[in-house]
Amino acid sequence: MSVYTHVQTIPIFPLGTTLYPDGILLLKIFEVRYLDMIKQCVREGSGFGVVTLNSGTEVRTPGEEISFNDVGTFARIKEFDPVQPSLFMIQCHAEQRFRVKSRQTQKNGLITAEVEFLKEDLPTEVPEELKPTSEVLGKVIQSFKEQGAALGKELPFHKPYRFHECGWVANRWCELLQLSPGQKQFFLEQENPRLRLDLVNELLEEMGVYKAVK
Repeated sequence: MSVYTHVQTIPIFPLGTTLYPDGILLLKIFEVRYLDMIKQCVREGSGFGVVTLNSGTEVRTPGEEISFNDVGTFARIKEFDPVQPSLFMIQCHAEQRFRVKSRQTQKNGLITAEVEFLKEDLPTEVPEELKPTSEVLGKVIQSFKEQGAALGKELPFHKPYRFHECGWVANRWCELLQLSPGQKQFFLEQENPRLRLDLVNELLEEMGVYKAVK
């Protein structure tokens, strides 16, 4: 059975970060190629693909070659603030993962790609032996709520909180933990949500997170 749902051509935004489904992405847009891309996305109600850079920089440098991972995540704009004609502030919600099949670079430097969208995680129940991953995540989120309220900041997660689902819990931990780019990409590419949470659990134990959060 195929792990893909459909094929589509989308604009690509290579970043020095890894975006996970149901995550929040805040961006400051100032390059012409991305200003145009965002205006089109807002106008059409569409989105763009976020991929993690392997080499090169986020801001375009003449003559620079960049490379990025083939598996990324589709982002849709939820909040759009055109601060100036040449400066946009946006908040995006991450949706489905995809795999790049082919890519093209437009005259303005914008990369577009034909991508295959991967099936979303099946709602796999967190098993009893992995419940600590969910319980401790709940405590961390509650702490964020309390600290954020005191500082006037919003929680960096979208509701509803799905503490009972392996994929959702694993993805939120991957966002929170200080992992290398390679580790973050590795977790993003794990298709089995239970396996992804198993691996996250091992990491939490190694890092002593359960002992630190009581």
